[in-house]
Amino acid sequence: MSTTAEQTNPETVEAAPENGNAVETPFQRFVAGFFASKVAIGAFIVLSVLVFIALFAPLISPTNPYDLATVSVLDSKLPPGAESMDGVKFLLGTDGAGRDLVSAMIYGLRISLSVGVMSGLVAMIIGAAVGLVAAYFGGRTENIIMRIVDIQLSFPAILVALILLAVLGKGVDKIIIALIIVQWAYYARTVRGSALVERNKEYIEAATCLAIGHRRILFRHLLPNCLPPLIVVGTLQTAHAISLEATLSFLGVGLPVSEPSLGLLISNGFDYMLSGKYWISFFPGVALLITIISINLVGDQLRDVLNPRLER
Repeated sequence: MSTTAEQTNPETVEAAPENGNAVETPFQRFVAGFFASKVAIGAFIVLSVLVFIALFAPLISPTNPYDLATVSVLDSKLPPGAESMDGVKFLLGTDGAGRDLVSAMIYGLRISLSVGVMSGLVAMIIGAAVGLVAAYFGGRTENIIMRIVDIQLSFPAILVALILLAVLGKGVDKIIIALIIVQWAYYARTVRGSALVERNKEYIEAATCLAIGHRRILFRHLLPNCLPPLIVVGTLQTAHAISLEATLSFLGVGLPVSEPSLGLLISNGFDYMLSGKYWISFFPGVALLITIISINLVGDQLRDVLNPRLER
């Protein structure tokens, strides 16, 4: 009887969910916390769709806007829903060169996202390594590194990028290099601040007493504990890089005309705004706005979830 009573004891039954929550992994808590916000869910879905479109642009795009054989100047500046002389319907119209605006936006989104992600990833690697070295070794090494970071951050990012592109010239690779040089200091400062807190903890002291090499301490012990703020900054800096690239392309110093990003598409239609041909700049501008807002919303939710002060 006692065994049966214990099996049906309500307290034992109620304790099961608590035990189940106790074995919840950090990744499960992260996923649950991230998707607790409906706004974050919506932004994540929108961003996923945009990334999917960018990855499979050649398969999704109605035409190839870079193929001059399929572009006719006679179809330039057609309004949304208009048809070409061959009977092809342009859902969002055409730009000044006669390119289908939907196709141009899909390829432009691909370039904008690739430039933002590639520059942000490389800048994150460089900045994280520099920030870890500055925080771990301290002293003169930290002073020299952080003074360089302070000098670079004292100048506006757009000014530094303009000077670099004036020297490097136009091109996707050139603007990626310029954005890497502009962004690495943000990552270095973020990682250095987190690493200074972690450096004085017991596990670092224990690793030092065990005569573990500096490289292993930096990248196997110190770096993983600096990842949460680094991920958040990386997400937000990707949106900043896309915005900065669009600004540079709009000014005519970013990408060449043969490889238009969303910013260059906006620039191409700016001259036609006063003549009533709004769609050439309006639709790429909306696409750029949606992309930046979705990335920022995802980054804000990551910041809230990964912030240790908000843990319960």
